[in-house]
This record gives sequence, C-alpha cells and structure tokens, in this order.
Amino acid sequence: MTKAEKAEFVVNTLEELYPTVPIPLDHTDPYTLLIAVLLSAQSTDARVNTITPILFKRASTPYHMVNLTVDEIREIIKPVGLSPSKSKAIHELSQILIDKYEGEVPQSLEALEELPGVGHKTASVVVAQAFGIPAFPVDTHIHRLMYRWNLTTGKNVVQTEKDAKRLFPKEKWNKLHLQIIFYGREYSPARGWDLDKDIITRTIGRKTVIDEYIKKKRSR
Repeated sequence: MTKAEKAEFVVNTLEELYPTVPIPLDHTDPYTLLIAVLLSAQSTDARVNTITPILFKRASTPYHMVNLTVDEIREIIKPVGLSPSKSKAIHELSQILIDKYEGEVPQSLEALEELPGVGHKTASVVVAQAFGIPAFPVDTHIHRLMYRWNLTTGKNVVQTEKDAKRLFPKEKWNKLHLQIIFYGREYSPARGWDLDKDIITRTIGRKTVIDEYIKKKRSR
C-alpha cells in the first residue's frame, strides 16, 4: 500500500467504527472548552470532567474567574495535577481575555498560543472543536498510532502533525483526530495492546512494530 492508500484505509475504517464522535471534554462554550483542555494536560479527560463542573459552578466566564484567587482555583483543580501552574495560567489568561478580547476567546491559533498555559495542541483543539476551523491536534494517541501505521517517522509531534495534515483531507481533520483518539484508546493502547483486535495496525502497520509485538508475545 502507498501512504495515500493507507490514509484512505484509515479514514474509511474509522468512519465505520465511529460515524459520530463526541468531544471528550465536557464544556458549554469556547471559554469552558479552553479551560478544560488546559486542565487536561498530563491528566485524563475523565478526571477533568469530574472537576470542571465544580470549577464552572463557581466561575464559567473570564469575568467570574478573575474574581477567584489563584489559590481558590488551585484548591478546586488540585486533583487534575499541576495545579500551581494551571491555576495561575487560568487566572492570567482570563484577565487577558477581558482586557484584550472583551471576554471572548479568540479564534486564531496565534492569538490563543499567546495566552498563558496554552500551547499549540491546546490552541488547535479549541479552534477545531469550538469554532470548526480545520486543525489537527496531535496527542499521545495520535502520535503513537501515526507511527505504528508507518504514516510518520515519529520523531516528534510537530512532524507527526505535518504528516497528518499532508496525508488526510483538510475537511476531515477535525473529526478524524477525535476518531483516531477513540480508536487508540479502544483498540491500540500503549499498554495492554492486542494486535489481533487492532485491525488498522494489523493491515497497514510498520513492519518493525509488528515484528517487535510478535517477538514479545512469543517470549511470554
């Protein structure tokens, strides 16, 4: 298979498995999505979804958030980890949104990436899921699977994103990145991986990855 044929196989398979994909992080608008994505760094969506209802009951807009102290925010978000830096970033970016954007979340990657605590992946998620602007956020699942599928060298997430954008149609990016995440969690996890259940890797996967899997399985 060529890489173009592999990419087409991925798109068709994922469309069959996940014709509709919910956004994993609970939110009600671009601001609450931005905060939820920021909180999800080095945490799980499930854990974030248990914390955000508590936080957003206190402050679901930048105007309400700046009325909380950094310590108050930190106390609420402590279970998701990295609470000292995340609470400070949430408070600071909320003030910037008020001062610079009249309390609204900007729709450009560049503007979002200038906000405290907001990196490229977070900004990409927000523009894709809140505003429907084509983007291809690369998380650990996408990075792992793109390598397993021999669609990228896997050197870094920057290269993986470039390769994904080159291989997949732009109009499919926003849905596809979620489909790959769901597939990675269900069929191709980092741990407890069962190649027999992973139809995509089994069909188009990198030979060295498959060989290593078989070698480890035989040695058990």
